[in-house]
Amino acid sequence: MFSKSRINEPGPKAGEPEKGKAAEAGIPRPGGDSPIPTAPKAKPPASMLSSDLVVTGNLKTTGDIQIEGTIDGDIQAHLLTVGENATVRGEVMADDVVINGRVIGKVRGLKVRLTSTARVEGDIIHKTIAIESGAHFEGSVQRQDDPLNTGKRGAPIPGAKPPHVLGDGNPGQKPAENTATKG
Repeated sequence: MFSKSRINEPGPKAGEPEKGKAAEAGIPRPGGDSPIPTAPKAKPPASMLSSDLVVTGNLKTTGDIQIEGTIDGDIQAHLLTVGENATVRGEVMADDVVINGRVIGKVRGLKVRLTSTARVEGDIIHKTIAIESGAHFEGSVQRQDDPLNTGKRGAPIPGAKPPHVLGDGNPGQKPAENTATKG
């Protein structure tokens, strides 16, 4: 019925980890030590944009998105699935892109898959691509090792001097010095 108390037992020495139920359960210990990590968090489900939803604006997430409605804007995600009746007007950028519906704009992805019901009007930049029989595609396809890198140059640095330009418009060369003498 009663158990022996631990009042008279010595505690852990300095620098030794504390043993007991609190440490096993991942509960923070006194003294600011972080809890022992437990099982990794489960991956959250994909965000679903239903067929009656119309979005005007850009979407950006590190998670997964499944589009069933209409998006007028750019989309950036980890895994993007465009549903069979969905329409996206804008640039699509994701690690994995699966297109079952319509995309009007540039598609960038490490893995891009156009299913038999896909309709794409725009360029595709990919590392790997799969196009099923029956898919409609108008545009160019370009393979890159890093298709998610847009390669856009940053804005000009305020106060920076522009490159030297000759009269013919070639940058990078100094203008020729005037060597003519007055006579």
